Amino acid sequence: MPDDTIAAVATAIAPGEGSVAIVRLSGPEAEAIGQRLFVTPGDQPWESHRVLYGHVCDPASGERVDEALLLLMRAPRSFTRETVVEFHCHGGLISVQRVLELVLASGARRALPGEFSQRAFLNGRLDLTRAEAISELVTARSRRAAQLAMAGLDGGMQARIGALRERLLDQLAELEARVDFEEDLPPLDGDAVAAELAAVQAELEQLVADGERGQLLRDGLRVAIVGRPNVGKSSLLNRLSCTERAIVTDLPGTTRDLVESELVLHGVPLTLLDTAGIRSTSDRVEQIGIQRSRSALKSADAVLLLFDLSVGWCDDDAALRELVPDGVPLLVVGNKADQLKADASSASAPADVCISALTGAGESELVAQLLTRCGHSDPQGVQLALNRRQQDLAAAAAVSLGASLEAARQQLPWDFWTIDLRAAVRALGEITGEEVSEAVLDRVFSRFCIGK
Repeated sequence: MPDDTIAAVATAIAPGEGSVAIVRLSGPEAEAIGQRLFVTPGDQPWESHRVLYGHVCDPASGERVDEALLLLMRAPRSFTRETVVEFHCHGGLISVQRVLELVLASGARRALPGEFSQRAFLNGRLDLTRAEAISELVTARSRRAAQLAMAGLDGGMQARIGALRERLLDQLAELEARVDFEEDLPPLDGDAVAAELAAVQAELEQLVADGERGQLLRDGLRVAIVGRPNVGKSSLLNRLSCTERAIVTDLPGTTRDLVESELVLHGVPLTLLDTAGIRSTSDRVEQIGIQRSRSALKSADAVLLLFDLSVGWCDDDAALRELVPDGVPLLVVGNKADQLKADASSASAPADVCISALTGAGESELVAQLLTRCGHSDPQGVQLALNRRQQDLAAAAAVSLGASLEAARQQLPWDFWTIDLRAAVRALGEITGEEVSEAVLDRVFSRFCIGK
């Protein structure tokens, strides 16, 4: 166990925001620092898992810094399995920062990002998949992303990967036994071993595919809405976001800059970018907005190209389509369907979907086609999803199993089978933390917020 005590503000702080802020300590000196700084009125016993009322005081001057609550959790009954003390202070900026300064001056060290969770892992309180799920829960941008994080936090990922790793270890043990003692053991059914390796490989490949779909629920999509002036880009953004984020007028060139809107549709977080209408203009300000629109096309995960159904598809619309970078999913959307006459036809227009940003007609189909075009037709069906690090390791394990299966097909000796099988076992162990280096741990936990 680490021999120093760490401390950090464990809640988001901002001026005038938040009624409560928490300063968290973990380590062998946590309780002593708490007793040094916290003064309680009356007879309040210092007992584990008991909330105390009092004041945080500067031991040098006796000044009361804040009225607060203190929570003591003695080892091993805490998140880190070390003694943990939490000062529950008033929110804001000044008082909580002063409390942290006193804690650091009393001998604690400022915690690194994710260091509390890292200690929980090192002390056996969490496996690595659960620790990563904590970070994913904190950063979740949608309810479905939070549900996926909870599935990992409940141990679903650990159980799934652990079971696959055990199956590989069973086969590895059989193979290695034959390498050393084949003459003393019954014959090994190579076809049965290969079938088991292939079955595990198929499950890993499915997990990787589910992870890609789940990543959409975590990261979301940046979607640029582009088109000629006055085709309804701002109206569509306002319709989807249910707000008046963008100014809507009949005048072309109203949008001069990028307007972003964060929303969740079908459980998927989206960042919609309402761009300036792209056209030739002598207006210097509008020219800057058009240049930013072109830049947005390059950074977007997907593009919605709007054109006016009542006017029809024209050469300028076709020119805009050519600006979309190769490989970026594109959905051509015909807007203003409400302005078409009942007997009018838009068959000649190359629209993937027709909508009315004014009435909302076609909105559900637009979102469904957008997700399908991005390769995520049913992200809701994912129940357990690997993150990027875990996906890479699972994919590497599947490749290693493919190499073992190739050795089987070539009927090579057993020890050739084991080389890549060991690599697959190591990769799965790195997912759960059973086989992981200190450098990998530092990289994983450095992505956490400070205080978690």
